[in-house]
Amino acid sequence: MPDDVSPAPDRYGAAAHRPAPQHPSPPIPLTPAPDPRNTAIPSPSPFFPGPAAPAAERLRVVVADDNPVVRAGLGVLLSGRADIQVVAEAADGREAYERTLEHRPDVVLLDVRMPGVDGISALPHLVGIAPVLMLTYSRESEIVHEALRLGAGGYLVHGEFTANQLVQAVRDTKDGRANFTVTAADALLAHMRHGTPPQRGPLPEGLGSALATAPVPPPPHTAEPSESLSQLQPVVGQSSVSGGSVSTPNRQQYGLSSREVEVMDLIASGMSNQQIAATCFISEKTVKNHINRIFTKLHSATRSEAIAHWLGTAPRSPGRQP
Repeated sequence: MPDDVSPAPDRYGAAAHRPAPQHPSPPIPLTPAPDPRNTAIPSPSPFFPGPAAPAAERLRVVVADDNPVVRAGLGVLLSGRADIQVVAEAADGREAYERTLEHRPDVVLLDVRMPGVDGISALPHLVGIAPVLMLTYSRESEIVHEALRLGAGGYLVHGEFTANQLVQAVRDTKDGRANFTVTAADALLAHMRHGTPPQRGPLPEGLGSALATAPVPPPPHTAEPSESLSQLQPVVGQSSVSGGSVSTPNRQQYGLSSREVEVMDLIASGMSNQQIAATCFISEKTVKNHINRIFTKLHSATRSEAIAHWLGTAPRSPGRQP
């Protein structure tokens, strides 16, 4: 048919329309095609995942309590936290010492009243290995003071704290921050109000007797986990190992003030500056100032030298008065 001839009308008089041939369109790319003129190497995406960060180490805890129900409850409570793990349990002070030597935990939770070697007897040996948080039903003021004097990093009485407060106290103890429940805080406050600590006498129920009745130890050596704690003495108690008894030192010669005497006694007991500050309700800066003056008066350059002079175990210099 010639191009200028119109198509014949259909039966209804309308010109017939033929559908135009359908040609599928090419798909639209999801990403633009690279520009061939750009020859630079594309930089990696800033959102590309890097290496996974290492998992944080969990805070490791030893629980020492003669009540198996208490030990089990603390194990469930603490190990249920993502950052805490109970690595061992102990039923008395000797076992607590062995487990602490074995596992080297970040914190030890220590009860006071336990059969055999009680918590007060074990405390001086444990604080040299790991921070210790007293966790006990014992609320007597003299026990609180003795525990802090021997180096405890805090004192919690059962029934005076919540689960979350206990967990936070464990974390704080690891970081060197002291925690006290109401009873322990009241004992410290009473000490501050009266200005003098309670009279040092026998503790209730013979607590601490494992230290008083322990035999003189052999020369210092690395204690094995199997060694009985009742055969050990705190560092302060080893001053008379050689050469028989040591006479009581004349401490008045040093001219220490009453506060400096108190701080020096706490230093000799093995307390850190942070523990001394918590016990005396003063800042750590004030503790350091007291220690600087004490070192000057005791002619000492280190803690151990000051303790030796204070306990009368330092070698005497020729021509120097005792």
